[in-house]
Amino acid sequence: MARVNAYLSFNGNCEEAFEFYKSVFQKEFKYIGRYKDVPDAARSYFPGCGDDHIMHIGLPISRETILLGADIIDVGRKENNAYKFFSLYVSTESKGEADRIFHALTKDGEIKLPISDQFWGSYYGICMDKFGVNWKVSFAVEDK
Repeated sequence: MARVNAYLSFNGNCEEAFEFYKSVFQKEFKYIGRYKDVPDAARSYFPGCGDDHIMHIGLPISRETILLGADIIDVGRKENNAYKFFSLYVSTESKGEADRIFHALTKDGEIKLPISDQFWGSYYGICMDKFGVNWKVSFAVEDK
């Protein structure tokens, strides 16, 4: 069965927010990645993000739940309310399940990042469904 976790997007203050969440939940980060680690070929997908901005961060909340986030810089965006700019993150048990879910969500929607093998070891893609909900679909190859 697939798991769904919240993935919050911030306009430059993801690290500050997650330091706060870390103190609230009294947990340790599972992973912190920065845009300086993204290969040059993929950097064009994130034009407003500087090297030290958060590319991906994970904070396990429970055995079943992990709070995830990133800085997605939009220079035209004035507000910084994470609840308005979020993605639902779906972890699947197979590549086939990831493909099925991703392609179903993109029907009449928009592909933001085609689902494919990624440099950090996951099979991963980003899309927006026809209702404007952002989704990140992943199969963590190294976990299987």
